Amino acid sequence: MSTAGKETPSSIANRAELLPALKQELANNNSLSKTVLTSLADKTGLSLSEIYGVSTFYAYLPVVAAGKNIIRVCGCLPCDLKDAQGVIGSIKKELGIDPGQTTADARFSLEQVSCIGACDQAPAMMINDTLYGNLTPARIADILKSFK
Repeated sequence: MSTAGKETPSSIANRAELLPALKQELANNNSLSKTVLTSLADKTGLSLSEIYGVSTFYAYLPVVAAGKNIIRVCGCLPCDLKDAQGVIGSIKKELGIDPGQTTADARFSLEQVSCIGACDQAPAMMINDTLYGNLTPARIADILKSFK
């Protein structure tokens, strides 16, 4: 019987280990460079395209260089209805960057993401692993100052 198209137990185990490995590399490097992804492909036996596909599927796994502090502003409907765009506008004013950009000193990167799971605290954002909810544009300057 041919094994073509069937997965071996080792490839399934490697897939199960991929997401934790990507998270660990992100913690070590603050982004997932081509070198990091290629190294993971070699370690796991998975293709580079498969690893790249997984890493680009998740907003929390940046494959481009990111700032020391990654700001993720939720853009889901509850946040949008409660002025997430005003929050982004305040961040843009304070840092001089748009979503998808990093400050010149590489201290901050700004991303607008689909959901951070904090609809009950809309509008919300995360800076690194810290959640900030019930935001107003006026609170942004004080929050950002605590990271400078």
